[in-house]
Amino acid sequence: MPVVGMVGGGQLARMTVAAAVGLGATFRVLAESPAESAALVTRDVTIGSHLSLPDLSGFAAGCDVITFDHEHVPADHLMALEKAGALVRPGPGSLRYTQDKLLMRERLAALGLPVPRFAQASDVTDVSEVARGSWPVVLKAISGGYDGKGVWVASSAADASEVLAVAGARGVALMAEELVPFGRELAALVARSPSGQGAAYPVVQTVQVDGICREVIAPAPGLNRELAVEAQEMALRIASALDVLGLLAVELFETPRGLLVNELAMRPHNSGHWTIEGARTSQFEQHLRAVLDLPLGSPAPAVPGGYTVMANVLGGTDPDIYDRYIHVMAADPGVKVHFYGKEVRPGRKIGHVTVVGAPGEDVGSLRDRARRAASYLRWGSEDGD
Repeated sequence: MPVVGMVGGGQLARMTVAAAVGLGATFRVLAESPAESAALVTRDVTIGSHLSLPDLSGFAAGCDVITFDHEHVPADHLMALEKAGALVRPGPGSLRYTQDKLLMRERLAALGLPVPRFAQASDVTDVSEVARGSWPVVLKAISGGYDGKGVWVASSAADASEVLAVAGARGVALMAEELVPFGRELAALVARSPSGQGAAYPVVQTVQVDGICREVIAPAPGLNRELAVEAQEMALRIASALDVLGLLAVELFETPRGLLVNELAMRPHNSGHWTIEGARTSQFEQHLRAVLDLPLGSPAPAVPGGYTVMANVLGGTDPDIYDRYIHVMAADPGVKVHFYGKEVRPGRKIGHVTVVGAPGEDVGSLRDRARRAASYLRWGSEDGD
């Protein structure tokens, strides 16, 4: 069986381990330490840095295909791996659009896809031109930001000037975007294989708090079929145009004027964790199928006509969660709990819970069950945040 190597030892790699076992594929991980999330649950671990070309080259030499659980491998390292004959999926030509937000915006706009108004923010004049007299404006780090990091909201030219000064001192290049008055955030998750086969999961609603995804509802409640199909077709079109091999998550704003593309991720994604229990093929198995050029699995819901709700579990102030874990399992046996093997720190993603509903079951009650379970695991109380 082929050997798949995943660069990065985080929770995405950890959850891909189980999918690899089911497929019979040999799975290897390049982790920075033996204590990383994926390194704790898989035998075949290489300790090294994704920033080191020798470490990457040595790791790739023992793999049939290389893939990723994050987007932070330097582009020149990826090109060097390909030049040396490694099979990198997705390739550096695709990944650059997740590593450079300005390049991504420019490429999507050139494809005629709907994106927020944007510009590179070299000075306050650039930001003011995006604002067009309507503040606030969003300033983003062109590379490196995630989970709300590297994002600032400037309420005036003076605010923008301050952010630009701080970013400039740190060597961080910025772009400016209009602040979009969206109704809610959606995500379209698709897979694409080297043979050109594609698969699209149901479009989901994501709920963000302080820049961190806290909840995912699949499928997005009340989303009309035409808009759902438009989102799926848009994601498949982007995957084809950018030659994505593997998974592509397209984060979207639903606005009065239609859908706008917000972010891209070319890997398993937080918006797809619900698929472990809620879909016929989990996103982790689907990603492996795609990068190995196997026939793709069904992305259909495991329970047709039902909702699945996923809630992220964040760390609280008490790291001893085992007793709370037992309580959640006893209180609601239908809740599925996934832990990532991470040290508990306040606000850190340490796991998630999933609740799968029966056909016709009220989505509000499912959301409440997931929220209460995640809250109890964090705080020891079902009434917490």
